[in-house]
Amino acid sequence: MAIIDYQDGRPIYEQIVDYYKHLILIGALEEDAQMPSVRNLAMELSTNPNTVQKAFMELERQGFIYTVKGRGNFVKNNQSLKQERQEELTDQLVELLQEAKRLDMNLDALVTRALERTGK
Repeated sequence: MAIIDYQDGRPIYEQIVDYYKHLILIGALEEDAQMPSVRNLAMELSTNPNTVQKAFMELERQGFIYTVKGRGNFVKNNQSLKQERQEELTDQLVELLQEAKRLDMNLDALVTRALERTGK
């Protein structure tokens, strides 16, 4: 499991958060699925358990997981999370399109160029 990239400038806990957010949003971790234990994940990643705990606390704060006392951490309903993320992406796209329009960029050409870069 290659979650941690030591060349990445972000803190390790943020990398863990991003990794699990991605898995939850794409449906690889289903609703109510149990997350790995803090201790096991820390051992697997060769990192401090406090780092993993911090990542799990952040995932919980952002609404991706919930904790059951004495049982562990579980994945929340990912459909509402996916809808929230889609709204965020739409807002970001609107901002980009508005900026492109202010710069007199042809929006059709912009979309075509973006799609070419993604290989579509």
